[in-house]
Amino acid sequence: MHAGIVKALCEHAAMEEVLSPCVVSLTWRLEDAQGELIDTLEEPTEFLVGGEDLLPKVEQALLGQYIGAELSLALEPADAFGDYEAELVCFEPRHLFPGDIEIGMRFEGLPEGAQTPDMPADAIYTVTELYPEHVVLDGNHPLAGIGLRLHLKIQALREASDEEIAARSVGEGFVQVLEGASPDEPIH
Repeated sequence: MHAGIVKALCEHAAMEEVLSPCVVSLTWRLEDAQGELIDTLEEPTEFLVGGEDLLPKVEQALLGQYIGAELSLALEPADAFGDYEAELVCFEPRHLFPGDIEIGMRFEGLPEGAQTPDMPADAIYTVTELYPEHVVLDGNHPLAGIGLRLHLKIQALREASDEEIAARSVGEGFVQVLEGASPDEPIH
């Protein structure tokens, strides 16, 4: 079959069924393994299926589903944000940070002059404790090591643009949505 015809058939089907690639609009409720609420996404938000926007287990569950489908997924740490790694926690001198530093602030990489060797340069570090002489930083994702329960609903589907496919994202991936909040707000 001619590649153009296959593409046209796939694009038409993506409007009715979640296929890769397409853009899916989701709402959700995210809980820990004990059922405690972690986050809700009440406004439908778009994610690229077939890119880097969704966790692989979430994407697999969505494939073949239709608008209005409601799914509940159990995500072990390996399926979500990984195991908690104590070696990603470090102590750095307080003078390396802004004077208005607060618990919950996040920094990309360690500050210039950091004294902890072999820490990932591209990690996002969260301030977890403050002391007069040092700051405790954690390079783990805030949900690392936690079993999660995700209850989601497919609100809409559309074709992915060539730009979205090339970028492998619509710009608001699952991880970005969960990490975008300040410490006193919901995760998304």
